[in-house]
Amino acid sequence: MSNFEQFHFDFYQSNYTIDDQEEGCSSYGSDKNLCESRKSQTEKQPAAGAFAPPDMLLSPQSYTGQILQPAYSPDTLSQLGCNDGLDEEPPLLEELGINFEHIWQKTLTVLNPMKPADGSIMNETDLTGPMVFCLALGATLLMAGKVHFGYVYGMSAIGCLAIHALLNLMSISGVSHGCVASVLGYCLLPMVILSSSAVVFSLQGIPGTVLALFIIGWCSLSASKIFTSALAMEGQQLLIAYPCALLYGLFALLTVF
Repeated sequence: MSNFEQFHFDFYQSNYTIDDQEEGCSSYGSDKNLCESRKSQTEKQPAAGAFAPPDMLLSPQSYTGQILQPAYSPDTLSQLGCNDGLDEEPPLLEELGINFEHIWQKTLTVLNPMKPADGSIMNETDLTGPMVFCLALGATLLMAGKVHFGYVYGMSAIGCLAIHALLNLMSISGVSHGCVASVLGYCLLPMVILSSSAVVFSLQGIPGTVLALFIIGWCSLSASKIFTSALAMEGQQLLIAYPCALLYGLFALLTVF
C-alpha cells in the first residue's frame, strides 16, 4: 500500500504552469466547454467582407424591390440567361416527326392517282398516317363484325418486308424500311373506303367484287406511282404495281369475306 500511495502521489506531481487566462478553463465541466467555445469563435470569426467578392457587396441604393418581391432589371435577366434558348426550341410535333402539311399532301396524292407525286416528301419515313389508316381499317372491319386487327398488322409487316426486298433489287439507290412502310400505309386509305362500305352492305356479290377490284387497282396504282417518283424508276411502274396489287388483294379478301 505504501508503494501504491507513493506512486499515486508522484503521478499527480507536475511542474506545468499556465497563465491566469487559461487557468480558468482547466477545470472539467461546463466552464471548460464554455471557455473553449468562446476562444474558438474568437479565433475563427473572419473580418466582415474578408472573403466576399467585390460584386457581391451591394450598395444600399441598388435594391429597389419590396420584401419577398425582388425587382430585376433587364440587364440582370439577360445576365441570368432566362431568355436564352426559349425562342430557338422547335415545336413538339416537329421533334416527334409529325408534319400535318406533309400528311395532307401525301393523302391527296393517294386520293388522286393522276396527280404527280413529290419524291422529296414521299421519301420521308412518316408512320403517323399509316398507323392511323391501319387502325381505321381494323375499326371498320370490327364494325362489320370482323375482328382482324392481328391480320391487318401482320400482313402489313410481311408485305413491307417483301416490297422492300423487291425494290432494293430493282432500284439503284435503294430504299429504307420506313419509306416502304410509309408509302404502303398511306396507299391503304382506299381500302378503308372499301371496308367502310362493307358496313353498309355486303360485298359478297358481283357489285362487291367489282368495287374490290377497283379499290385494289387504285391502291396499287398510287403506290407504284409514289415509288417510281421517289426512287427515280421511270418505266418500271407496272413492275412495281403487280406485287403491290397482290398485297392489297389480301386486304380486299379480309374485307369481302
